[in-house]
Amino acid sequence: MQEAIQKTSALVEAMEYIRCFRDRIVVIKLGGSILDDLELQRKLLRDIVFMSTVGMRPLIIHGGGKAITQAMNESGLEPVWVQGRRYTDERTLAIAEHVLVNKMNTPMCETIRQFGGRAMGLHSLSSCVVFAEPLRLENGDGRKVDLGLVGKITGVNGDLLLTLCNSGVIPVISPIALSRLGGKLNVNADSVAGEVAAAVQAEKLVVLSDTHGILTDMNNPDSRISSVNEQEIEKMIRDGIITKGMLPKVQACLTALAGGVRKTHIIDGQFEHSLLLEIYTDKGIGTQIIK
Repeated sequence: MQEAIQKTSALVEAMEYIRCFRDRIVVIKLGGSILDDLELQRKLLRDIVFMSTVGMRPLIIHGGGKAITQAMNESGLEPVWVQGRRYTDERTLAIAEHVLVNKMNTPMCETIRQFGGRAMGLHSLSSCVVFAEPLRLENGDGRKVDLGLVGKITGVNGDLLLTLCNSGVIPVISPIALSRLGGKLNVNADSVAGEVAAAVQAEKLVVLSDTHGILTDMNNPDSRISSVNEQEIEKMIRDGIITKGMLPKVQACLTALAGGVRKTHIIDGQFEHSLLLEIYTDKGIGTQIIK
């Protein structure tokens, strides 16, 4: 009886959140070890279908860096990294596209359908909604660094995404973009998530990570910050508290906020139902970043 009462209480608590977020778009970025654990991925996709079922409009962006590296190794290619980014030539791009579309995107869409949801894969082999130009970084002496077929996002087809979301379809986006000349460019999935969230004026951007959120001490999981604003984030970046893999996630959140998204979240996707706990309860489990 007590267990039944607890479940009922959870439903009542969730009711206000369900009402509040009905018809609101939530952009969800999947990446990291989540993509390596198929059972965990299925559970997350089931939770996303639940969100759609109760009236929210989820939109998914996924990465696939580890799987791309593994596929390159199996093909006898060794990844080359330039300032933390994968140098992408034609062969590397072909492998990345195959992995992202056939090994990641298509199975995700099929899983969503198995759970009763409607999904559409948006990628470079179907309807591409992300557009980019070649990215050029600078080295210490001011010269441009060539990254090959790596892109910087220049636009998002927000109208198509809004049409799909408003019709109850869950868009699933892979991070391969089209260039102005019709070529293809490899883009960072976190960056895509931030730009997409801004383009559709999402209610929330939720970045699923391998950590509990933003930590002030990487060696202490209890040092999680539950809520932080843009100014505090920028200071943490300057102070070197936010670095490496967390940096692009935080930058995606800042991009989304600058584009009009109300709240952004970085949460640990390895915990069961972490996405639902963050959205439908008052017990936030990650870090929310606000303006």
